[in-house]
Amino acid sequence: MAGLHVLFEHASGYALFRVEETEEIGMLLPTVEKSVKSYEKFNSTVKLVAFSPFKSGTNALDNCNAISEGILHDDLKVFLENNFPLKKKKATLGIADPKIGSAIQEELGIPLTGGDVVLEVLRGIKLHFHLLVRGLTETSASKAQLGLGHSYSRAKVKFNVHRADNMIIQSISLLDQLDKDINTFSMRIREWYSYHFPELVKIVNDNYMYARLARIIGDRKLLKEDRLEELEEITMDSAKAEAIIQSAKSSMGMDISPIDLINIETFASRVVSLAEYRKSLHAYLQGKMHNVAPNLSALIGEQVGARLISHAGSLTNLAKYPASTVQILGAEKALFRALKTRGNTPKYGLIFHSTFIGRAGAKNKGRISRYLANKCSIASRVDCFADVPTDVIGNKLRDQVEERLSFYETGTAPRKNIDVMKEALSEMNEMIAKKKKEDKKKKKKRKLTENGDHNATTDGAEEEETPVKKKKKKGQSEGEQSAADISLNQSTATDGEGEGKKKKKKKKQSETEATVTETEVSQNESAVADGDSEGKKKKKKKKKETAEPEQEEEPAQAPKKKKKQAQALEESMVLADDEGEATPKKEKKKKKKDKK
Repeated sequence: MAGLHVLFEHASGYALFRVEETEEIGMLLPTVEKSVKSYEKFNSTVKLVAFSPFKSGTNALDNCNAISEGILHDDLKVFLENNFPLKKKKATLGIADPKIGSAIQEELGIPLTGGDVVLEVLRGIKLHFHLLVRGLTETSASKAQLGLGHSYSRAKVKFNVHRADNMIIQSISLLDQLDKDINTFSMRIREWYSYHFPELVKIVNDNYMYARLARIIGDRKLLKEDRLEELEEITMDSAKAEAIIQSAKSSMGMDISPIDLINIETFASRVVSLAEYRKSLHAYLQGKMHNVAPNLSALIGEQVGARLISHAGSLTNLAKYPASTVQILGAEKALFRALKTRGNTPKYGLIFHSTFIGRAGAKNKGRISRYLANKCSIASRVDCFADVPTDVIGNKLRDQVEERLSFYETGTAPRKNIDVMKEALSEMNEMIAKKKKEDKKKKKKRKLTENGDHNATTDGAEEEETPVKKKKKKGQSEGEQSAADISLNQSTATDGEGEGKKKKKKKKQSETEATVTETEVSQNESAVADGDSEGKKKKKKKKKETAEPEQEEEPAQAPKKKKKQAQALEESMVLADDEGEATPKKEKKKKKKDKK
């Protein structure tokens, strides 16, 4: 036990302590407990080696999350590498949490110890930590613990994996409570209103319908044949409506004061509102179950599946359960009673509310409940761990249960599980591909709508700018407008001329390329003509120099800018090239004359 070091994780930072008299402490644990209470004795045995505070609250929260998950954080790794004596062979590290201890041993190779001695030392460090570390007070340590505790709990609630399951658990528990409350309230209103109109109980059996009729009828003496249509809308039966009117005429009930009737009507309206809210809550639960657990709801129903999830605590817990526990889930009292008395264990729990067990015979109820629990465990695992939620596998599993029921009744052999699962997987892949295509189309539509909205906003801004310009034109005089129109016409005419000149330039360039080849051939054939051509080229250069200022004067007179001047210069260059390209033809004619 020589060279024992203890790691202590505090809300303010990491601390490493060295225990000096470990052999005596290990032999005498009661003396350790006495020394823990007094700071002087504890300080003589345990001394601080190093302390590394956290940089910020977020850094402390990151380290806390890593320790809770059993992951070695980089800050803790650097702290142990710098401060723990790794070179000493007898040095050991004492840690309370085995998860983080295994991570430290894997990455750093530090030998670990545990036991009563380490726990007692850590208990003493918790008591005297603010005294062992310099600059740390008891108030600052408690504030750090409180802040880290609040942030850790907030993060756990915010990033809860089972937050979708929590909505299902709360809604199914509220649905069960509403069923109980509506039944008790409807029985109360039946007893209360039967003093005045006792014959209505025998005519109407539904609680929701009875509460609506009690609210509408009120005083039975005022009920006449004029209100027959209102009664038919509620009862959805003309015979019942006529029976209510006739029984109201010859009723044996007592007379009630208007104040009592007002109280009965208000209570009936409350019962009706509760029943309507129960319907909306049931629809909400169905939508949630189709989103969270579609396969389980397709197999066993929304309410039974939601009860299984709520009893297990979450969908992941239900997926972790084996089929044997899913079969008995909800019948724990009967199971433990049977184990104590050594009697027969229960065959089913919450699964009994499904339609399959009710349809099966008395002999086959245990078999079908076991088979159904197996399929429920498969469906819950698919719902929990599937990337894209679909109800294909749930429908296939439901068909398998139906086939098993028919096998127990008629003896027809059901399909094999392998064939059914192959069909389910093929259909599931097709559904996933369709959903991906639909998602892509939706994204494209969103982008188009966003771009259309952006273009509409820009067009609206341009339309706002144009009338301002028109207003300015209206404010101008007639002479200014005519001058502006003339300048616009001139600019359009000059633009048209510029386009025509560009086309001519392209044609001339193509002709020059064709003639250049001819000139190269002629130059290779005769060397005598080179001197003549050089003299002619000099004349051409003089012509170019004289032609350029003449052509520069013309665009200066036109109302164009630098672009038009550049166009005129290019045209002059092209014309000069054309004149120069005519020389090789003359040279050929001279050669022919010389040969003759």
